[in-house]
Amino acid sequence: MDVIVVGAGIAGLSTAWSLIKAGHGVTILEQGPIPNPLAASGDHHRIIRRAYRADTGYGQLISEAYGAWEELWDDLGENHLDQRGFLCVSREPGDEAEEYREGMEAGGWPIELLTPEAAVERWSFLEAGTFRYAYFSPDGGALHCRKIAGAMAKWLRAHGANVRENCKVTAVDAEAGRVTLADGESLRASRVVVTAGAWVLKLFPELGDELKTYRTALAYVEPPADLRSAWETAPVILDVGGKTDGYMIPLTRGAGMKFGSGLHKVPTEDADRNRTAIAGEGEQIRDLFSPPIARIKEYRVTDVVTCAYTFTADEKFLAREKGKCLIISACSGHGYKFGAAVGRRVALAVGDGDIDRLKHWLRAEQI
Repeated sequence: MDVIVVGAGIAGLSTAWSLIKAGHGVTILEQGPIPNPLAASGDHHRIIRRAYRADTGYGQLISEAYGAWEELWDDLGENHLDQRGFLCVSREPGDEAEEYREGMEAGGWPIELLTPEAAVERWSFLEAGTFRYAYFSPDGGALHCRKIAGAMAKWLRAHGANVRENCKVTAVDAEAGRVTLADGESLRASRVVVTAGAWVLKLFPELGDELKTYRTALAYVEPPADLRSAWETAPVILDVGGKTDGYMIPLTRGAGMKFGSGLHKVPTEDADRNRTAIAGEGEQIRDLFSPPIARIKEYRVTDVVTCAYTFTADEKFLAREKGKCLIISACSGHGYKFGAAVGRRVALAVGDGDIDRLKHWLRAEQI
């Protein structure tokens, strides 16, 4: 079967990888370079972890995700996961960090619970007296997105895929299995898989009732010199507790240290708008992390990266079939860690036609 994949973020690249392995012919189209720094999966790194609220089901799917990544590393001959564990800090009863702890305990996944004093002794960047407790799990780390994308594009080309960069799709005729490019060129295939991330609404505006687009930004920082060694060996910080909805990726494999917060997420009508950082935006993000991070003003902002995401109301993945087209969307801010597994599942559904099974899996309903 000939398949066109629209979008070369992690979902598109993984779908193309899995389709090629299943013996299909693949053309993958990306509107920018690969990796595309404007894509949701185009930043330096993303967190993988097992922690989810107990009622979501996604915590159980991480095992399959890890298996898919291992298959990918074997094929690439490169491993781009820094498995350094994750840390959560709870500052208020019932905050997100506590919900993640309850999810880990409900799933039977071990964690190491620490008093504030013990946590500060181990991780000197934490501020004593600002949190209730912390906990650590070795089951998490940082996936290095740009290295993954570059390696996957190289693998795809070597295995017969037609990988086309700077090739923007402006329209999809789902019934005919045809896509139209910005230069007027038209391509047809037996199947079209659209994994266009925050740009999907430009191709299928009718999905606007289910998908909402948000713009956010991430601050890269340089820690104080005397804390640098602590951050070089630190786990990823999945949640800093309270209402911050904040996470941190420490210095890892040559990539900078990153702060991100759900409080900095704003709705937008266009994924291409407002992609330039605003003056002082990085400092604004950084300052959300005090408490529980000590001496926050000493962290020097070195860069601000903007991102655009699509979200569903329940923050789950979405799959819609329309004619010969299969639309996969709504990373909802937590999709990267499942990327390789999503690609395998999408390729399976393209091959055997069982879209309902795919939908249940994407919603973590088939466990």
